[in-house]
Amino acid sequence: MLDFTILTNNLDTYLQGFGNTLKASLLALIFSFILGVIIAVMRISPMKVLKAAGTAFVEFVRNIPLILILFIFYYGLPSLGMELSGFQAGTIALSIYTAAFIAEAIRAGILSVDKGQMEAGRSSGLTYIQTMRYIILPQAIKIVIPPLGNQFINLVKNSSILGVVAGLDLMYFGDSISSATYVVFDVYIFVAVFYLILTIPLSLFVGYLERRLAVSG
Repeated sequence: MLDFTILTNNLDTYLQGFGNTLKASLLALIFSFILGVIIAVMRISPMKVLKAAGTAFVEFVRNIPLILILFIFYYGLPSLGMELSGFQAGTIALSIYTAAFIAEAIRAGILSVDKGQMEAGRSSGLTYIQTMRYIILPQAIKIVIPPLGNQFINLVKNSSILGVVAGLDLMYFGDSISSATYVVFDVYIFVAVFYLILTIPLSLFVGYLERRLAVSG
């Protein structure tokens, strides 16, 4: 049986970690989505330089471990005179890593939109960026809601990487409670419950949004 005194005696600590995990996840979600959209547009840009830069970013980031990106920001930047906290380094690393996957999802959505949409936008006097913003991207994002939702859920789970660099997240405080109480199983079960509190509503919302868009489509 679970020892619920572990939860009640350390509730403030759990809630602090939960709050920081939620904050890091929301910040990384916003930044990764914005960066992902920019990279996706670069990936299909007619300008070879932008296309090459976008491709290089995606291939580099997707093929190295998240923890390595984290270490670059947390341990690497101080050698250049720029010191970040564990929370800051973790959130930035999480944003960059997730952005590469979001970019590929959105690129697939853009490519699935009929090419005539771009031609119609350009012929009506809109620039390439305006056509992307007002015509192509709204349709593309609607198409890729399911994979985007999966990436956002993965982002929340991947936020546990902050615990490696004292990012004050759920995993970090879970480790602290376990070290102080010499209890392992119960402590991390409660950590898992707090993660579920974040991921299950997000999963349900993505499913609702997918059904709503399907009906409106």
